[in-house]
Amino acid sequence: MTLARTDFAPAPAALEREWLVTNGLGGFACGTVAQANTRRYHALLVASLRPPVQRVVMVSKVEVLLRYRGRTFELGCNEFVDGTVAPRGCELLSAFADEDGVPVWTYGCADARLEERVWMADGRNTTYLGFTLRTATEAVDLELRPLCTYRDYHAHSRGGWALEITPEARGCRVTAFPGARPYRLLLDRGEFHAEPDWYWNFFHRLEAERGLDATEDLFRPGTFRISLEPGATVTLMATTEAACESPAAALEDERKRRRSLVRSVPVAAPEWVRRLALAADQFIVRRATRSGELSGTTVIAGYPWFSDWGRDTMIALPGLTLATGRTQEAAAILRTFAGHVSEGMLPNRFPDGGEAAEYNTVDATLWMFHAISSYLEATGDHALLRDLYPTLREIIEWHQRGTRFGIRVDARDGLLCAGEAGVQLTWMDAKVGDWVVTPRTGKAVEINALWHFALSRMASWARRLNDRGGASGYAAAARQATASFAARFWYPAGGYLYDVIDGPHGVLDGGRQVDPSVRPNQIFAVSLDAELLEASRARAVVDVCAHELLTPLGLRSLSPRDSRYAPRYCGDPQARDGAYHQGTVWSWLLGPFALAHHRVYGNVQHSLALLEGLASHLDEGCGGTISEIMDGSPPHAPRGCFAQAWSVAETLRAYHSLTAQRAGTAATRVVGG
Repeated sequence: MTLARTDFAPAPAALEREWLVTNGLGGFACGTVAQANTRRYHALLVASLRPPVQRVVMVSKVEVLLRYRGRTFELGCNEFVDGTVAPRGCELLSAFADEDGVPVWTYGCADARLEERVWMADGRNTTYLGFTLRTATEAVDLELRPLCTYRDYHAHSRGGWALEITPEARGCRVTAFPGARPYRLLLDRGEFHAEPDWYWNFFHRLEAERGLDATEDLFRPGTFRISLEPGATVTLMATTEAACESPAAALEDERKRRRSLVRSVPVAAPEWVRRLALAADQFIVRRATRSGELSGTTVIAGYPWFSDWGRDTMIALPGLTLATGRTQEAAAILRTFAGHVSEGMLPNRFPDGGEAAEYNTVDATLWMFHAISSYLEATGDHALLRDLYPTLREIIEWHQRGTRFGIRVDARDGLLCAGEAGVQLTWMDAKVGDWVVTPRTGKAVEINALWHFALSRMASWARRLNDRGGASGYAAAARQATASFAARFWYPAGGYLYDVIDGPHGVLDGGRQVDPSVRPNQIFAVSLDAELLEASRARAVVDVCAHELLTPLGLRSLSPRDSRYAPRYCGDPQARDGAYHQGTVWSWLLGPFALAHHRVYGNVQHSLALLEGLASHLDEGCGGTISEIMDGSPPHAPRGCFAQAWSVAETLRAYHSLTAQRAGTAATRVVGG
C-alpha cells in the first residue's frame, strides 16, 4: 500500500491514519502518518515485560532534524495543550507506504529524499528506526532526539522526576527508577550527546475525544548526531534486550518472515486478503509463566489496549491460524487455554498486571468447541483431540450441573441459561458502574446455538474415541436442545429469533419473558449449524439481519428502528459504553453473516462480495488491518481499537471457507461433466 501526498496533505488526514508493528510478545510500536502522537498508546517502544502483558511505554517518539545545504528541516510533528502544532514535518512528507507491514515515510527536503522506516524484532522488545538518504547532492546532518518515559501503557506521565542516564558505546542506558527494567538507545554509527531535559504538555487529541486525560510530558536523555551520505543508512535501536541483532540482519529476517506469511494465501486471492494475512500475524503472541519463561501461545484481542481474552481468542483462532496455514500455533493456543480451564470455564481475561485470570464469561468456553472443530477439520489431529477430550467432557458436565454465575442447563428444555444481577457474561458485555447496558441474563440465542454445536461435536468426537456412553448422552442432549431451540426462540410475529428468553428483562409473551430486540446474535443459529432451523426460518433470519443490521463494514448491534439505537460511538466512557452494543457496527460479524448468507442462498460470489466492503477500510484507519467497531450510521467512521483480532480473523475465515466451497463446486462440475 502506498499513499500519495494528496491522501494525507490535509493535516487531519495525516493525524487520523495510523500504523502498527508488533513483536510477537504483546509489545508494539504505533503512531500516526503525521508522526504526532494522538493517543496515550502511540509510541516507538511499548515493551511487554511479562508477555503478553505488563506493557510499558519506554520510548514515546523520536524528533528528527535534518540540516542540508544551509537549511534546517524538522520532520516531526506534535500537538500541544494550547493548540499549537509544531513542528509540521508532515508538510514535508511526499509519500507514505506499507511495505509488507513495515511503515515507510519519504520526506522531501529541498532536492534530498530521506526514507524513514520502523520495524520490530520478532520475539524481542526491540524497535528499529532506520533512515536512508535516497537522493541528495551532498551529505546531510541528522539529529535524533528520543523522547522517553517509563509508564504503564494505559497511563500518562508528567515531568519533574529524574531518569538515570548511563553512557554506553553508541548511546545510553535509561533507568527510570530502582527496580525498573532498564532500556537502551543505540545508534549503529554516529555520536550521542547527553542533554537531559523535559518536554512539556503534549496533547493527545483522541484521548480528549474519549473524555479522558490527554496531557503528557516526555524526557529527552540526549541527542544522536550523524552525517549521512547519499545512499547510506543509519538506524536507531530502542531495546530492553542485552544484545540486539544488527539492523540489516533484523530487517532481512523480518522481511523473510513476512514473505512466508503471505505465501500461505492463494496467489489468486485479492491484495486486501494477502494484507490481512500479515495483519493476522500481529495478534498471535507468546505467553510467559509467572517465572517469565515463554511456554505458551495466545492471541491479543486488539491493539492498542486489549490483552489476551478467552472469548476473542477462541473466536479468532480459526481465521488467524487455520486460514493462514499456521496449524502448530493453533494447537499451541488450544493447549494453552485448555490448561487454564476452571470449574468447566475458560478464562475471559488475563489482566495486564499479571493477577489471577477472570472467568466472567459464558461464551468463551463454548467458542472453544468451534475452534477445536475447525482445527480438527483442517488437520485431522486426533492426538490433540485425545489429549483435550477429558477437559471437554468435564466442561460439559460442569455446564449440565451448574457452574459460576448461574451458568447451567435447564433440565426442562435442555437449553443453557446464564447470568446473575450486575454481571455481563456474553460478548455484549458493556457495563457502566451498576448500569448493565444490555442485560442478557437468561437463555441467550447465540449461547444456545453454541451449546447445541458443542453437544453435537462432542457426540461425534466421543464416537471417534470409542466413548459409546458419552456419544449416546451427548447426542440425546443435542436432540433435546434442537427441539427446544426451534420451539422456544422463534418469534412468529416478527419472523426472526428472540435475542433472549426466560430472563428477568424484556416483555411478556404467552406468560414468558422474552427480548424481541433485533440484534445480530441470531445469525449464529444459521452460520454455526444447519440443524437448528428449518430452511424457511434460516432464510428469514438472514433476511432480517440484511434488512436492518447489515452495513458495508459489518452488522449493527441493534436495529435503527429501535428507540435505544445509538448512531454514533463517541463521548466520555459512559456515553461510549452506552452505545457500544446499541447500534454500533461490529466488523467481526460480517464473516458469519456472509457464511450464513451462503448457507441459505448458495451464491458464493454474492457472499464473497459482502466481505469486499472491508477492502477499502484497510487504508482508512490503521493501515492493513480492521478496526474493532464503526459508527452505526453512515459514514460508519472507525472507532474503538484500531486493530481487532476477531475482525481480521472472521473476515479471513469466511473468505477461506467460501473460496474452498467455490473450488469444491468447480471440481464437482468438472467431474460431473
